[in-house]
Amino acid sequence: MKVAYFDCFSGISGDMVLGALVDAGANRDVLDSTVAALRLGDEVTIEVRREQRGHLGGTRVVVTAEERAGRPVAALRAAVEEAGVPDEVRSRALAAVDRIAQVESVIHGEAISNLHLHELGGADTLVDLVGAFWLLHDLGVGTVYSSPLPAPRGSSEGMPLPAPASVRVLAGTGAVFEATEETRELVTPTGAAILGATAIFRRPAIELHSIGYGIGARQAPGNALAVWIGTEVDSETGVTVIETNIDDMAPNVLAALVEDLMAAGATDVTVTPALMKKGRLGHLVAVMAKPDHVGSLTEHLLRHSSTLGVRLAPVRRVLAGRRIVEVRTDLGTARVKVKELGGKPVDVAPEYEDCRRLAREQGRDLREVMRVVAEAARRELGLT
Repeated sequence: MKVAYFDCFSGISGDMVLGALVDAGANRDVLDSTVAALRLGDEVTIEVRREQRGHLGGTRVVVTAEERAGRPVAALRAAVEEAGVPDEVRSRALAAVDRIAQVESVIHGEAISNLHLHELGGADTLVDLVGAFWLLHDLGVGTVYSSPLPAPRGSSEGMPLPAPASVRVLAGTGAVFEATEETRELVTPTGAAILGATAIFRRPAIELHSIGYGIGARQAPGNALAVWIGTEVDSETGVTVIETNIDDMAPNVLAALVEDLMAAGATDVTVTPALMKKGRLGHLVAVMAKPDHVGSLTEHLLRHSSTLGVRLAPVRRVLAGRRIVEVRTDLGTARVKVKELGGKPVDVAPEYEDCRRLAREQGRDLREVMRVVAEAARRELGLT
């Protein structure tokens, strides 16, 4: 499954999302299908064209809606529910509509059931939301990520910046705002709702397939939104290594310490022989910990070993994908660990305990059983 990463260096709006996804390779005809599915043919026209913002070129999508009164929330939801769109598109669009509705309800002090949206209740909002999620579906995107969002200072037309509606839409989603010297709205409520309904706010490690730029309405150089489309490479950031040197613990006690640290949530624990000061033989104990376990594992190491102090070092690690499959052989069934890169299998490793069991049951050498299971797995996965 592909992922999309929105790089919001100049903010985000609904039309910028549409342009970026079309520029990244999504089918432009999806936009016309969106208008048809929402039964908005008499209200909306769409233009798709190439434009430049300074040295940056990309796709500009202009959604023009007739001047009509906004819709109540119930009408917006009904339009999405009745549209002939894929189920995933419908559920994401409804989640975005609900986010906007909840925020507008708080801002205006009106129950959602009685809420009538004006600016955000137009046909262009429907096209932006449904069109964005349908274009993502067309690209085969399963997971959406986003960069931090620019947060301008001051006010615009009497409203504080960032726009209250946009900030509220993203509250509780994990969105990160970074200060910028800009003095205009950069994140629109519609753009915020698209991210709020789907995005994980971090930058993934991806194998890049394509990149698109959605051009914004302002003529300022660099006014665009980038979207990266690719396959995620399994990774984990923010891991901390807790280290200490020990030269006065018995080997069996040190082994128990390793087991206890793993049971307490360590991702990995290694013990390496070391030559310490004055030529003393000792051990380097290294504990890999996720952020929420650093404190407890540090305390465990200080409390249950002879060390007087530890070293903490943040590290990054990149992991290959992995999954477990069951393989049938003439000797029996065994599980196999499959190593993947870019979503494709590259190697296999038979599960030791399963192969050990088969070796005992069949009276075979363990090495032979592991070879038979590995070869069967490679054939099944097309690695031979």
